[in-house]
Amino acid sequence: MVAQGWWFILEMAGACLVPSIMQGVQATWCLLLLCLLVRLVCLLRVPEWSKHTCCLVAGFYILYHFFTLNMIWVVLLSLKCYVVLFLCRHQRYRGIFLSITTLIYLLLGEMHMVDALNWHRMRGAQMLVVMKAVSLAFDIDNGRIESLPSPVQFMGYIYFIGTVVFGPWISFEQYLKALNGNKMERRWIKKVMLSLLNSLGCLVVSTCIAPYIFPFIIPVYTKRLLNKKGEKRKRIRDLAVSKPLNIELPRSMVDVVSSWNIPMSSWLNRYVFKNALQLGKLPAILLTYGASALLHGLSFHLGAVLLSLGLVTYTEHVLRKKLATVLNACVLSRKCTECQHQHKSAVWVVLINLSFTFLAIFHLAYLGALFDGDGDEEEGYGMRHTIDKWTELGWAGHWLTLTCWLIHKVI
Repeated sequence: MVAQGWWFILEMAGACLVPSIMQGVQATWCLLLLCLLVRLVCLLRVPEWSKHTCCLVAGFYILYHFFTLNMIWVVLLSLKCYVVLFLCRHQRYRGIFLSITTLIYLLLGEMHMVDALNWHRMRGAQMLVVMKAVSLAFDIDNGRIESLPSPVQFMGYIYFIGTVVFGPWISFEQYLKALNGNKMERRWIKKVMLSLLNSLGCLVVSTCIAPYIFPFIIPVYTKRLLNKKGEKRKRIRDLAVSKPLNIELPRSMVDVVSSWNIPMSSWLNRYVFKNALQLGKLPAILLTYGASALLHGLSFHLGAVLLSLGLVTYTEHVLRKKLATVLNACVLSRKCTECQHQHKSAVWVVLINLSFTFLAIFHLAYLGALFDGDGDEEEGYGMRHTIDKWTELGWAGHWLTLTCWLIHKVI
């Protein structure tokens, strides 16, 4: 048995672990090298415009490295964004107007203005351009930024080498801070190396280990250990992108959607949800998830999943809010920090929260069942695939959501 175990580990290392790491390094070494070079330039005492130009040139090169001549569609989108901002520089609603124009551009592309396969490969980069430009427009409208940046500042921000391909989204203020960041100290280098090792580790686990090990061995950790790991992660990184523990063992679906992609969640909350709150909470939530679906591409299965997530999170939120009021207990979607609830850690309170954790895990499995590899992942799964898959599952997740909403109404 032991010999078979060692044979399995050696076989996995040769067939999957090493090739996955090599492919990961080959895909990112150029990007990492350019990030380092730009970082060195930003440490020099040179005019600020030269730093913006360096970011622009490096971003152009890395886009060409990943997308070749198809990068022209990303460039055209960024140029269009600046032209719109410049023409509307004396208007009050730059953010709304730019959101509409970029939406039209993306819809035209999704309707096969460009070859579908190439368009979908550029989707992430175009999403980042839209998020950066729209956030800049709203920040100018709200007075967070005094005036429209110059063309070289704007393009440097859009093509910032650290975020232009894989993200995450950062605000214009964060971009300016990055240009004038701290020196490359030993602590900074240690953070970079730890982040790189963690990234490669996640790649190896998701590609090689999880499909074989997790069905047989499910490690159980105590809540205290998980919290310690989460606190350590916050100390190591300056820019948190995700909180995996909140996704694998969530308190609620609200925790899942806010921890999956923290920068994007922040962007949607700041520039979509808060601006749409005047329409009502449920319409604002649905509009926020709708905006997320459009940013991710005009795909039926993604739209169905994201809108279903909106309904699930809203229903769970209102139900747990009412339960917390009626029971006077800490059972809200988000963990209480400073509250006046009488019951905080009683056994029945823990059991209620644990029940919602299992419910969130079920919803994740139910919604994730659509991504089973039967469809064309590059061009998106079709409507038939989505409906057939949920029909096979008896629409169980949607029926549970309706049941929770009815319980909320009865209470």
